[in-house]
Amino acid sequence: RPVWMIRIGLWMYDHLGKRRSLPGSHTVPFPHTEYSAALKPEIRSGIVFSDCRVDDARLTILTAMSAREKGATILTRTKFLAGRRENGAWAADLEDVHNGARRAVAATAIVNAAGPWVSQVLQGVPHKVTGAKVRLVKGSHIVVPKVHSLGHACILQNTDKRVVFVIPFEGKWSLIGTTDVPVATPEEAVDITPAETRYLIEAVNRYLVKPISEADVVWTFAGVRPLYDDGQSDPSSITRDYVLDLDTSAAPLLSIYGGKLTTYRKLAEDVVDQLAPLLGNR
Repeated sequence: RPVWMIRIGLWMYDHLGKRRSLPGSHTVPFPHTEYSAALKPEIRSGIVFSDCRVDDARLTILTAMSAREKGATILTRTKFLAGRRENGAWAADLEDVHNGARRAVAATAIVNAAGPWVSQVLQGVPHKVTGAKVRLVKGSHIVVPKVHSLGHACILQNTDKRVVFVIPFEGKWSLIGTTDVPVATPEEAVDITPAETRYLIEAVNRYLVKPISEADVVWTFAGVRPLYDDGQSDPSSITRDYVLDLDTSAAPLLSIYGGKLTTYRKLAEDVVDQLAPLLGNR
């Protein structure tokens, strides 16, 4: 993207977020003792901005623990098999994936927050068909010995107009990602492909003064983004926002399409706002 577009984007980033705790963005001329580390000398400037990081696994666990403290029952390693409406409420069948034991639970409402499996859950429950769909987009990463010894991450513009991140990782490594590859099922997103590995290496080598190779890759991982299908053909252009689909017939069923970790709290509040009037509980 042209530099002026990046500057406009960061100006909006600074002002729309109101920057209560993080410093705003600014341009830095290179060479710079910190920010040009590991980059080719012909790169003459960069733009620095601040963002936040989170341990996603710990956040997920702490959220579940907080819910349990407030009275929720947390059933890990449990599969939702099917649900049916009975007398204005839900009867749901669950299965323990360890021993295959099954149990039935009653519920006033069901929230289908299954992410990549949102459509599969709907196959097991009667629901009003609305046409809402999920698009699965695979994102893969590689880990290499750290490209610099400083604490900042780099966002590098690739030739296909996407960006690739180089992030300090676990002390002595750099995490490089990610890709955008459409997949039909979550199972297709388990492993990185050789083509994705080459893509990430070629993207960062356009900038690094010391190129990396496939021999430097010590670990890889991949995941899948469950995006709301808004009809965009380019995976990178699909909205990262979420859509809530509420079926109020007999007993409420609310399905979540899209969404991401950074907005999980706002998403949860929107879910509660939609369900509260139906449950008679504000």
